Amino acid sequence: MKNFLTKVNDYTFEIPGDYKKGMNVPARIYGSENIIKTMDSAVFEQITNVATLPGIINYALCMPDGHSGYGFPIGGVAAILPETGVISPGGIGFDINCGVRLIATNLTEEEVKPKIRELVDSIFRHVPSGVGSGGIVSLSHKKFDEAMVEGVQWAVKNGFGQDSDIEMCEEQGKIKNADPSKVSSKARERGAEQIGSLGSGNHYLEIQYIKKGHIFDHQIASVFGIKEGSICIMIHSGSRGFGHQIATDYLKEFSSLQKKFNFSFPDRELASAPFLSEEGQNYFKAMNCAINIAFLNRQLIKHRVTEILFDLFGKKGDLKVNTVYDVCHNTAKLENFTINGKNKTLLIHRKGATRCLPPGREELPLKYRNTGQPVIIGGSMESFSYLMCGTESASETFFSTVHGSGRVLSRHQAKSKFNGKSLACDMEKKGIYIKTASYSALSEEAGGAYKNVDEVVASAEKAGLGKIVAKFTPIGNIKA
Repeated sequence: MKNFLTKVNDYTFEIPGDYKKGMNVPARIYGSENIIKTMDSAVFEQITNVATLPGIINYALCMPDGHSGYGFPIGGVAAILPETGVISPGGIGFDINCGVRLIATNLTEEEVKPKIRELVDSIFRHVPSGVGSGGIVSLSHKKFDEAMVEGVQWAVKNGFGQDSDIEMCEEQGKIKNADPSKVSSKARERGAEQIGSLGSGNHYLEIQYIKKGHIFDHQIASVFGIKEGSICIMIHSGSRGFGHQIATDYLKEFSSLQKKFNFSFPDRELASAPFLSEEGQNYFKAMNCAINIAFLNRQLIKHRVTEILFDLFGKKGDLKVNTVYDVCHNTAKLENFTINGKNKTLLIHRKGATRCLPPGREELPLKYRNTGQPVIIGGSMESFSYLMCGTESASETFFSTVHGSGRVLSRHQAKSKFNGKSLACDMEKKGIYIKTASYSALSEEAGGAYKNVDEVVASAEKAGLGKIVAKFTPIGNIKA
């Protein structure tokens, strides 16, 4: 174990606030001893850098799936006092609102497995994926402005979904304070033609089922609308080139203004602006546009997949395809908490981390007020994925938890170690049929490039960061 770490309990470790000059708070890292031992050293460097941000309170936090990222580690969380603190694009990421939507169906594995190739091939043809792919819709300048503000609600209003899709999204698929005038023309150009596309990198669309014995809380699973043997689908995508360009634009601007703001961070990738400054507010409003476009992106993909499912399986007459929930990963959101007995609004940066609200929170759909928020955790394309629910015990992390398994190999390392074509063949032998836009990119996403998702999720639960409800087994995958 690293000599600068103090063990708080079996699944929580702390780096003291005097470890590095400029730290305003200690840093806390969650995970089993094995997970902590195998984290890359950059995680510890980056999370202690995060602790130097103005306005940060309590702790700089890193989830069990943490690995090195830009500025913040992936899995990094920071709660910032908006009145005195900053907004940091590095604490949000380039793929703003990269997130996951879980879809539940009443189809069974027995019904779908014989048609899995046909289903995967059809989705691959009709849902654009890969670098620079087009989208499901092409929007005029005016319509794109509307979509930036309305998110999923724009889709439903225009016939691409149903009201329940809105209800079952974080922020109801439409975050406030989105202002298209703060978005550059270059971001508009990159985004307008990619709406309704899977993208590239670690994005995917996966067909899964729930094996017997893989529901761990039947009561909560029933409320979430899932059961043993049923087919579920996960859509993992974000704001694509649109969000990437917004992050790029504002990072460039912020980097040139650090002297003006009198900031001197240990890492230039933490370039920030005071949240209440004009520059900080401009970025916040542009970022919220990207959050809404990512919500819309996943909604359009869900709508297209629903059409394909009805085409292939609709003859049974009572086919159901419902959104369980849609969660964000890369955001900075204003959220309300009780701190030392007082109500506070905090700016919560979650970079590769998922919100996990407990039962009773008014932000949740009425359906989930007694269960807590559904928390969707994707594994690698060769492993299980998980569904958890939010718990009150996650208050220390401002109701944040893991978002996936987390990398152990860089993309370059994975590409050197794995062969994409061989990987696809091996996966099919194991019962997972996969289609990809690039075998080269597929090699970067091999299961061996990621942590053991079972250990990551178990660590999150044992640290109090949510409760495991169910796990999913993949049978088909579209990999961008």
